[in-house]
Amino acid sequence: MKNFLKKVALFTMISSMALAASKDKGHLLIYAGLMEDYAIKSTREFEKETGIKTEFVRMSSGETLARVRAEKDNMTASVWFGGPVDAFVAANEEGLIEPYKSPIADQIPSKFKDPNGVWTGIYVGYLGFVGNKELLEEIGAEMPQSWEDLLKPEYKGELVTAHPGSSGTAYTMLSTIIQLKGEKEGMEYMQKLNKQVRQYTKSGTAPGRMVGMGETAVGVTFLHDAIKYRKEGYKDIIISAPKEGTGFEIGGVAVLKNGPDQEEARKFVDWALSKRAQEIGQTVGSFQFLTNENAIPPKEAQEIANTKLIDYDFAWAGANRRDLLEKFSNATKTTAPKK
Repeated sequence: MKNFLKKVALFTMISSMALAASKDKGHLLIYAGLMEDYAIKSTREFEKETGIKTEFVRMSSGETLARVRAEKDNMTASVWFGGPVDAFVAANEEGLIEPYKSPIADQIPSKFKDPNGVWTGIYVGYLGFVGNKELLEEIGAEMPQSWEDLLKPEYKGELVTAHPGSSGTAYTMLSTIIQLKGEKEGMEYMQKLNKQVRQYTKSGTAPGRMVGMGETAVGVTFLHDAIKYRKEGYKDIIISAPKEGTGFEIGGVAVLKNGPDQEEARKFVDWALSKRAQEIGQTVGSFQFLTNENAIPPKEAQEIANTKLIDYDFAWAGANRRDLLEKFSNATKTTAPKK
């Protein structure tokens, strides 16, 4: 009996030590702005490598920004992972980001990171057009090749884009137009474009899938998302980029201020910037260009490598986000969809 009790006591002690060790590794909640399958694979791999229990909530950039604003005094998540950094800049202006300069950021070129560690880029995506070849033939329209093409009568009611109030993709479009044309002419363009739009979606990825399914002829999206849908079997998808030049996203990662697990959050940022972590995206159909100099980019991205880009000003786009969204809503009489 004494030996049995000793064994029970030893087992209990070992179990308690194991439980304590497990708890010591921590827990992490992430707000993810990238594709859900990318977020799933990344959080699983991080948890496997570190032992830190990791969960995520997938939201568009506008939703995430609204959430962290609401949680300012009681932050639930500790990391913002993915999505255009314009929203990160806006969040930092409101004191919602905890700057962190990761040692792995030395492997990221300066143009892909904030000098003060507010955000660091993990990928780069180009904005453009996605079309359905069969539907375009049915309506007798060519694939648009410029921003001005989207205003042609044949595209009226055939264009789908996300709403910039909810989507980082669509905010990149709005900011691109204003940076290309100036505020007055740019807002006049957005008013005209609004008359062409069949539907504003909440998410920037939705237009590509809708075009692929044959629900509409043309969409505005990040081109890597359109490539993903084409590889998934939507064979009628074709893509193009505006000849005037287009904006682009730097998908970022940042630590949220006053998040509950700051040490674990910094570990995740270190991991997300690594070569291994950045190469995960292409294994689940995310074909962005990568920021780590040692990471091997997906071969699928070469299709759009020669896209003409504007000198997109992320700091300006982030600082002027509230103002531009208000002016867009007033000009188009639209609000961000809730579903």
